[in-house]
Amino acid sequence: MFAGISTALITPFKADGTVDEDAFRRLIDFQEKNGVDVIVPCGSTGESATLSPDEHIRVIEIAVDQAKKAKVLAGAGSNSTAEAITLSRHAEDLGADGVLSISPYYNKPTQEGIYLHYKAIAESVGIPIVVYNVPGRTGSNITSDTMLRMAEIPGIDAVKEASGNMAQIQRIIAGRPKGFEVLSGDDGLTIPMMSIGADGVISVAGNCCPGLMSRMVHYMESRLFDEALGINKMLLPLFSALFVESNPIPIKFAMGRLGFGNGTPRLPLTPLSENGQALLVPVLEELGL
Repeated sequence: MFAGISTALITPFKADGTVDEDAFRRLIDFQEKNGVDVIVPCGSTGESATLSPDEHIRVIEIAVDQAKKAKVLAGAGSNSTAEAITLSRHAEDLGADGVLSISPYYNKPTQEGIYLHYKAIAESVGIPIVVYNVPGRTGSNITSDTMLRMAEIPGIDAVKEASGNMAQIQRIIAGRPKGFEVLSGDDGLTIPMMSIGADGVISVAGNCCPGLMSRMVHYMESRLFDEALGINKMLLPLFSALFVESNPIPIKFAMGRLGFGNGTPRLPLTPLSENGQALLVPVLEELGL
C-alpha cells in the first residue's frame, strides 16, 4: 500500500516560529508534481516531537486536504501507548491513509512490551499501521522475530526499517507474510534494500530532490538497475551531507534555500552551523539547489 517513494516532509515554519501553512501546501504540490507516491507529515523529519497537539493535528489535516494524488501516511507515534492511540485515531478521523508509528523511545520496553504496544494501536484504529524501527533515536531495536510476529497482527501492514542492520532486514524480508511491506528508512540504503526485496523508501532527501528520488525508486521497481544506480551515485553526497548534523537540521536549511519555510528548526534543535553549511552547500549547488 505504501510501496514506492514516500517523503518524510519537513514542517516549514515562519520567522516567528509558527507553522507556515502556505509553504507546507506548496511543498505537498512540489512532491506530487515530481512523482512522489506517499507523503509523510509529522514524522521525525517533521519535528513531531516539538509540535503541539493542535499543530500536529492541523499539519495532518492540511496534508489530507492538499494531497490530490499522493497517499498520506501520518506520523502518529509516541512512547505512551495511550497517546499513540489518540494520535492514530485523530489521523484516521482526518482521512489519512495510514499511520507511521515509531517504536516507544526512552522507555526502552522489552520486546513483549513493543509487541503489545503495537497490538493495542492496531486494535484501536481501522487504517494501516507502518511500524518505524529506528534504534538510533529510540534507544531500542525491534528484533526480526518481534517484527515478524507483529506482521501477523491485522492492521500492521509494513515496517520502516532504519536499523541499518542488513542481516536483520533480510530476515524480515525473507519471513514476512504476503502483502507485508518493508520500506527503507535510510536514503543511502534504498538501493541495497530494494535489491533484496524491499518495497521502497521513506525519504528525507525527497524533500529537496523528489524528482530524482522518484525516478531512482521507480527504476528499481522496474528493474532498470543501471539507471537507478546512476541516480544513486549522483545523490550519495547528498545522502551523507543531510546528516552532518541531526536530522532535520540540514534538510530544513536546504528547504529554506528553496523557499519552503525559514530554514530553521525548533529548539532544542539549532540552525545548521557554519561548518555544516560548508559541507552541505557545495553538494546542494552541485545538484542545482
